[in-house]
Amino acid sequence: MRLIKETHIKFMDQRRFAFVLSAVVILAGIGSLVFQGGPKLSIDFKGGTMIAVTFNEEVDITQVRTSLSLVNVEGQTFDLSKEEIKSFGDPSNISIRISHQEDEPDNFAQSVINHIYKTFPELVPPEPKDFILIIEKVGPKIGSELRGKAIMAVISALALILLYISIRFEFRFALGAIAALVHDIVVTVGIFSILGYEISLSIIAAFLTIVGYSLNDTIVIFDRIRENVKKRQRESYAETVDHSINESLSRTVITSLTSFLVVLILWLFGGEVIHGFAFAMIIGVVVGTYSSIYVASPIVVQLHASTPTK
Repeated sequence: MRLIKETHIKFMDQRRFAFVLSAVVILAGIGSLVFQGGPKLSIDFKGGTMIAVTFNEEVDITQVRTSLSLVNVEGQTFDLSKEEIKSFGDPSNISIRISHQEDEPDNFAQSVINHIYKTFPELVPPEPKDFILIIEKVGPKIGSELRGKAIMAVISALALILLYISIRFEFRFALGAIAALVHDIVVTVGIFSILGYEISLSIIAAFLTIVGYSLNDTIVIFDRIRENVKKRQRESYAETVDHSINESLSRTVITSLTSFLVVLILWLFGGEVIHGFAFAMIIGVVVGTYSSIYVASPIVVQLHASTPTK
């Protein structure tokens, strides 16, 4: 049963508008990245400490921030009031992300927790162990190594995809697919930058998942194009591409809608830990479906038009 009956949408006639729309979104994201000095990296990549604690009731973040303006750890004084402090899942839970500090003592994280525990005695659980939710620490050297490996993982994936599609289809199909995948990642990173979201290891995993999802949708369309080029030789190449997209439109919509609903539920109910991953996937599903139709396919049409006929 087809969700969408036979359609005759002229997708390639809309490609200029689509290119303009993509350019606007990408430039907005790049502008945000330039203004902020690059993407907002989590402690996974720049090193630091992440602490999450729970109070008996909702606590004012401003009070927590003020209390951290003067933290004494083994005779050293630290001002942590400018670090990222926010609610963690529930208004009574607070997460604190602290960038790497010079000459940081070994028990730095526990000392910060003890400082908060003693500052709000009427709001914390009776047992100190019940106050702590999470303690994560990443050294600056490890963070730098993880950042390099994450970049290489994305680049390697794109290179292998380029090779695979070049062998299975033609090189111009590979260029179209890679352009769509780069488009998806750049748009997602740009939206994260505009909204002030962090890029963590889980977000890199989301990027690679987006690459796989978008590629799968693109290959389905490319397969249909390859079949129809042989069957519909009297039509122009753009018309054949339009027909191929229309033929696979029902499958594309069903797949995208199903995936979107799943990641939307994860985003709404999955909790703080998976929140960023789910949000990245929401963007990826929408942008990946769009790019398969309005980025990958139009680029193949453009490259075909510029290729001399034999």
